[in-house]
Amino acid sequence: MAINQDIHFDKEKFKQVLHHIISKVGTLDNIGKTVLFKMLYFSDFDYYELNEIPITGEKYVKLAHGPAPFDFNDVISELEDEEKIKKIDTKYKGLPQIKFLSLCKPNLTLLNANELQLIEKAISKLSSMSANQVSSYSHEDMPWKATKDNEEIDYELVFYRNPTFSVIEENAQIC
Repeated sequence: MAINQDIHFDKEKFKQVLHHIISKVGTLDNIGKTVLFKMLYFSDFDYYELNEIPITGEKYVKLAHGPAPFDFNDVISELEDEEKIKKIDTKYKGLPQIKFLSLCKPNLTLLNANELQLIEKAISKLSSMSANQVSSYSHEDMPWKATKDNEEIDYELVFYRNPTFSVIEENAQIC
């Protein structure tokens, strides 16, 4: 049986989320492609856990360094072609890093307040982590752990998260 078959990718929404995240954290030294991947992943999967629908419907694949969005390269290229972002090859702590900087204010018209709030939570939680730290962190999340290498990660696996990752648990503790 195919996973995520009722989930449809909204490319324009994904583009808005990605541009928004880049505009918020792109200038931070530690934020490169790997950290962006995890911010996108946790935004979609956390939102799915709370609402049973992801923000963008993007497919995420289990790679060695953690979850990676399937359409990232195509969407990044579009944002570059539209002159909304700029790609920079640099180094962070002596290691190669691919960074992206926003060149204009992102369009957020496809995102609602609840989606933006969850994206901001992901940014806040992950923005101080290095690529190695955020990769290690993502490796402990049940959807990544329960997926075979190079396969698509099933959104439904969020319902098997432990309390460290569960946003339902996090929201239940708020009084």
